[in-house]
Amino acid sequence: MTVEDRFLNLLPGGLRACVERGVPLRDLTTLQVGGPAALVCPAHNPEQARRFHEAALRSGLPWFVLGGGSNVLADDRGFSGVVMRVAGQACEMRGDVVTAAAGLGFDELIARTLRAGLTGLEFASGIPGTLGGALAGNAGCYGHEIREFVRQATVLTGDGDLVQVGCDDFGFRYRGTALRDAGSVVLEVVLQLSHGDVESACEERQAHLADRLAKHPVHEPSAGSWFRNLEPAEPGGRRQAAGALLEQVGAKAMREGDAAVFPRHANIIVNLGRAGSGDVRRLAARMRDAVRDRFGVTLEEEVRYLDPAADVVA
Repeated sequence: MTVEDRFLNLLPGGLRACVERGVPLRDLTTLQVGGPAALVCPAHNPEQARRFHEAALRSGLPWFVLGGGSNVLADDRGFSGVVMRVAGQACEMRGDVVTAAAGLGFDELIARTLRAGLTGLEFASGIPGTLGGALAGNAGCYGHEIREFVRQATVLTGDGDLVQVGCDDFGFRYRGTALRDAGSVVLEVVLQLSHGDVESACEERQAHLADRLAKHPVHEPSAGSWFRNLEPAEPGGRRQAAGALLEQVGAKAMREGDAAVFPRHANIIVNLGRAGSGDVRRLAARMRDAVRDRFGVTLEEEVRYLDPAADVVA
C-alpha cells in the first residue's frame, strides 16, 4: 500500500471521494507555475479540514494549505504530499458583525459587505486571494490592515485541534501572523465592521480598483508583490517600498525565460506563458542581488515557496 493510499483509507468515504490525485499546481496558483500535487483535498468546513489534517499526520504525508493560490511559488517537480484547499464560501451578516469562511474571496467579501451597507474593508479593494490568505498575511494597504476588524476566528492548529481564538491570539505583524508561523490555519473569522458612509466607501473602492488596474497585471499571471517593504529605520516612520528600490536598479528590464518583471510595477513577477519555477527563482535572486549590491539592503520575499521536499508547510 502506498502512503497516498494509506491517507485515503484513513478518510470516511464521503471525504475520500472529494480527493483528487496529480492535480497540476499551476492550475491552483495565480502565477500558474508548478508540477503535480500528489493529493488535493477541498475542505468546505472546519470539520472536513480537521479530518484531512488528521489523515495527513497519521499517514506521514507532508502538508500544505492553499486558498486562492496567490503569494505562492510551486516547484516544477510538484509536491509529494497533501494540498488542502480552504474552500468554504459561507458568509453571514448580523448587524455590523460578519462571520465568513476563510475560502471566500477577499474582494468578494468586500463587495458583499458594501452591498449590505457595511463599511471598513474598502481600503483593501482588489487585493487578490481569499479571506484566509488575507488574515494569514495581515493584508494591508493605504494605511490600514485586516487586523483592525478581526474579533475572533476558528483555526486548525498544527496539532490538529479546532480552536476559537481572539484577535490578540493572531500575533499580527506586518505581512504575517504568529498563528501562521505556528502552523495554524484560519478556517472561519468574525469581523466587526461599521454602518458608515456607504457612498463614500464605494467611491473609495472604485478608486482603489482603478489604481490596481493601472499598476498591476491584468492579462499576465502573477503571485502579487514579491518582496516585503522595508521596516522603518525609526519607530513611527514609514516603510520603504521595495518596488522603489527595485525600480532604481533597473528591475523592470529583467527577465529569465518567460518570467519577467512587470513593466508597470518593479516588485511584481509575471508569467509570460511558459515560465518554470527555476526561471522565477533566478529572476527573484537577480532582483534581490541588484538591490543588495546597490543599496546594501537584502529584500525579504513575501511569496512562499512550496518545496517538494518539505515535511510540513502551512
